[in-house]
Amino acid sequence: MTARTSYATAPARSLTRPVHVGSVTIGGGAPVVVQSMTCTPTVDAAATLAQVRALADAGCDIVRVTLPNQAAVEGFREVCACSPVPIVADIHFDHRLALAAIDAGAAKLRINPGNIGSWEKVDEVIEAAGSAGTAIRIGVNAGSLEEDLAARDDLTQPEKLVASSLRFVEHFEDRGFKNIVLSAKAHSVPTTIETYRALSRELPHVPLHLGVTEAGTVRQGTIKSAVGLGALLADGIGDTLRVSLTADPTEEPPVAWGILQCLGIRRRGPELVSCPTCGRTQVDLIPIAQEVERRLRTCTKPVSVAVMGCVVNGPGEASDADVGVACGKGSALLFKHGKPLRKVAESEIVDALMEEIEKL
Repeated sequence: MTARTSYATAPARSLTRPVHVGSVTIGGGAPVVVQSMTCTPTVDAAATLAQVRALADAGCDIVRVTLPNQAAVEGFREVCACSPVPIVADIHFDHRLALAAIDAGAAKLRINPGNIGSWEKVDEVIEAAGSAGTAIRIGVNAGSLEEDLAARDDLTQPEKLVASSLRFVEHFEDRGFKNIVLSAKAHSVPTTIETYRALSRELPHVPLHLGVTEAGTVRQGTIKSAVGLGALLADGIGDTLRVSLTADPTEEPPVAWGILQCLGIRRRGPELVSCPTCGRTQVDLIPIAQEVERRLRTCTKPVSVAVMGCVVNGPGEASDADVGVACGKGSALLFKHGKPLRKVAESEIVDALMEEIEKL
């Protein structure tokens, strides 16, 4: 029998060089890093720190914070000093803000060299980051490509994104700066997949930050991110990711973790296995499954929980899970680690499941 490559150890991901962002390593075969971004005014350090902590609690390994102007620098400094996770400074247009972010303690910068100013200004940032040991994410975006590339009709959008990325990476590496992560984002899922596959071939040593940008609200954004990022991660491509949603940012990490968990790459918290119900189901399964899901939101144990509606697949799925139920007429058989424990009434199913999960 031919051995299969695990998603967690796929070749592309293991070839990238490690980049250190504070205490977190991106690339080099390290666990895929989950991140998000605050949406509070950075000048309000207390509000921004509260959101950083909420994002860390939701599963973020690092958090990005915008630094839009000089007035926000002191607030950013306080965030960096008090944050429970490394902070990435999001910089646009003004290279002096990047220099201020480095001085304020940013673990990493996110800059688009195409909108930061001249090459001389980019080089100032590279030199300062190199001296401070600050990592840089080169963030290329379909909505802000350099004019010479954006105007070319002979290139597809993925080709333009790749050309821009290669240009910037070559410049940074020619300057001796290799502490870089690269992203090349678009709102189109096919463009995202094609672009990152090409980048993985062209720059196999550079860690890649994955994202479908402007993905939309929770439902659409979750679907687009799951398809686009899931396809790439399954190929072994991607060292860190952000799921971008038009929603409270704490909605993003659970989706990212869900994608990673489905692929067997990383696991955080429980996995719920539940059937879609059918005419054989003899309990009101949908609200039971929904209530189990609601109660599991605060659970961080990496357990599998099965809520199955009938005897066709129910006993098998329930016994395969750490804890599960296979329902019959108005009742369910409760399983734990593959062994049946007892029969419980329909009204007691949720409490019985949670009681056994607490014991694990």
